[in-house]
Amino acid sequence: MSEATASDYAALQQQYEFDVYPKRDLVLVRGRGATVWDSTGRQYIDAAGGYGVTSVGHCHPAVQAALARQSERLLACPGTMYCDVRARLLEQLAQIAPGRLRRTYLCNSGTEAVEAAIKFARFTTGRVPIVCAMRSFHGRTMGSLSATHNPKYKEDFGPLVPGFVHVPYNNLAKLEAAITEDTAGVLLEVVQGEGGVNPGDPAFLLGAQRRCRDVGALFIVDEVQTGFGRTGRLFASMHDELDPDIMTLAKGIAGGLPLGATMCADGVEIPTGRHGSTFAGSPLSCAAALATIGVILEEDLPAQAAAKGDALVARLAAAKLDRVRDIRHRGLMIGIQLKEKVTPILLALLERGVIALPAGSTVLRLLPPLVIGDEELNTVADAIIEELSTPAS
Repeated sequence: MSEATASDYAALQQQYEFDVYPKRDLVLVRGRGATVWDSTGRQYIDAAGGYGVTSVGHCHPAVQAALARQSERLLACPGTMYCDVRARLLEQLAQIAPGRLRRTYLCNSGTEAVEAAIKFARFTTGRVPIVCAMRSFHGRTMGSLSATHNPKYKEDFGPLVPGFVHVPYNNLAKLEAAITEDTAGVLLEVVQGEGGVNPGDPAFLLGAQRRCRDVGALFIVDEVQTGFGRTGRLFASMHDELDPDIMTLAKGIAGGLPLGATMCADGVEIPTGRHGSTFAGSPLSCAAALATIGVILEEDLPAQAAAKGDALVARLAAAKLDRVRDIRHRGLMIGIQLKEKVTPILLALLERGVIALPAGSTVLRLLPPLVIGDEELNTVADAIIEELSTPAS
C-alpha cells in the first residue's frame, strides 16, 4: 500500500479491527519529541502524549539506542530466569522510589499493576475490602475496573469483583469511617486523572496513610499517570512525603513501550508461583525504561515539568476565558474545567494542530511530553486561548 491515502489506512483498520476506541480522523505515522506527523505530512503538537506515556517525547535518541542494542541481544526472558537488564531496572527503581518501596513486580500495563496490588494486599492482610475514591480510575480489567468508580466504565460487565468501597475524594472523615480493622487496603490516586485532574489534599492523603497504619491496612497509591516527573516531582507522593506500602506505575516509565510496575515495601507478601505474567519484565521494555529514567534524571525533567506547567497555566489564567470554570494542575498534568462539553473543543484544537484529551465530559486535559519546548507550549496556549475566546456555538 505504498500509494495508500489516510482514508485507505482508516478503511483497512476499520475492516479488520475489533474496535473499542472512539476514533479521531487522523492516521499518525511518525513522531519526534512533542511533535507527531500524520500520513499526509501535516504535523501536530502532541499535548496528549499517548495518555501520558511519552514522558521523554516520541522516539527519544537515548531510548532508540537502548532498544537497538537490546534488540540484538535478547528479546524475551521469562520471570523464572534472571536477566541482566531487568536486574538493573529493579535496582534503579529501588534507588529512586519514595519511602520504603524497594521490591518491584514488573508487568505490562497500569491495569496489571493495580491487579497485582489488589492481590498482594488481600493475601498479605488476609482481608478482602479495598477502599477507593469516587471519580477514581484504576484500569479496565475486572479487578481494577471494580476499584474504578465511574459507572460508565462498569455497565454491562457485572458481576464485578466484590469487596470494593468508594468514598468521596478529599473527604477525610468519610474515608476514615470506611477504613476498619477488616480493610485490606486503601487505593488512591495522588492526583485523579480520568476523574478530572483533581489533586489530593495533603490532609486527605496523609490521613489515609495514618488510618491504614492504625488498623493494619495497606496504603496503596496509584501513580500510573503521575509517576516519573509528570507532576513536578519524580513521584507525586513526594509532594506530601507519603510513605506507601504499595505503589503502582506504568505510562511514562519506558518511553512509549508497554511496562508496568507494582512496588512494595517490606511486609507485603505473596508466595512464589501465585502470580505472574508471560511478558512481564520484557528485556526490551526494561532497556527502554532504564534509558527513559536516565533522561528524566539527567535532564531534571520533573523540575522542567513544574516550571512549564506553571507557565502554561499562568498564560491561560491571564486570558480570563469566560468559557473556563477552573484550571487545576500539578506540573504538566493539567485539567481545564469548561462550562460546556469538551469534545467539540478537542476537535477544534485538532484542526489547529494540537492533540489534547478529555477527562470526563467537561474537562480538557493536557499531558504533553515533559521535554516539550517553550515555543511549542506557547503554541498550545495560543490555540486554546483562541478557541475558547470565541463565543460558544
